[in-house]
Amino acid sequence: MTTVASASDLTVPPALHRAVLGAFPALRQQPWLALTGGRSNLVWQVADVAIKLYRPMMASPLFPNDPGAEAMVLQRLAATGLAPELLYRGDGWIAYRHQSGQSWQSGPAQVATVLSAIHRQSLPLRLLPMGSAAIARHADSFAPAGWLPAQPQVPEVAALARPRLVHGDAVPGNMIVAGHRITMIDWQCPGLGDPVDDIALFLSPAMQLLYRGAALTEAEAEAFLAAYADRAVVQRYLMLRPLLHWRIAAHCAWRAAQGDADYAAACRLEIARL
Repeated sequence: MTTVASASDLTVPPALHRAVLGAFPALRQQPWLALTGGRSNLVWQVADVAIKLYRPMMASPLFPNDPGAEAMVLQRLAATGLAPELLYRGDGWIAYRHQSGQSWQSGPAQVATVLSAIHRQSLPLRLLPMGSAAIARHADSFAPAGWLPAQPQVPEVAALARPRLVHGDAVPGNMIVAGHRITMIDWQCPGLGDPVDDIALFLSPAMQLLYRGAALTEAEAEAFLAAYADRAVVQRYLMLRPLLHWRIAAHCAWRAAQGDADYAAACRLEIARL
């Protein structure tokens, strides 16, 4: 969420305005600039502070929308540079240090390095579905009837004995690039699970289309996998790949079934690459 729009494009709710100024009196004379690009919540930049207002109704079976989880992750990871610094948690909103830069567009190896670092962390978060059987059940639980081909069969893969931190929404719009550094934002759906989830989301043709305008090339996908630090994770991803991307297609179909035309096109692209 780095595109600046007119402040009038996203009207600031009066209650939020009062709450923010109560917490940050020094921002009283500063303009609110709406930041666009996200698909779940509303974000404004006020001086060097980002104000994020959650919209609970935008949660989905694949992407929850948990303010408490995001606040905790920002607190725990700020010193690593992998996430912004949390400044304040309010009622249904948070404030964090605004990240200057642009959403990721190119350089997949750089993303692999950042995700590898995230996946070495462990935080007390919800446990994600892991292993081929659990992922298959999860995908089936929300896949709308009539939208998808049969769920692909994959080799049996066991759940990780030691789950790792997973961002949960590792798409280009949530990767802010400044020089050689990437900071991950939008931590509203993290969990403890298998890093293959983040890898699949980043490599997803649908998610790349929605957030960057085009799917990765085969060379870009190969460069990402070659640069990812943990070869065991890469091998697990390759074994689970058809199922992981079928689940992403199921999410896109779920959104499309609710009338979101962007996701209908994304669903067709994801299915075509299965």
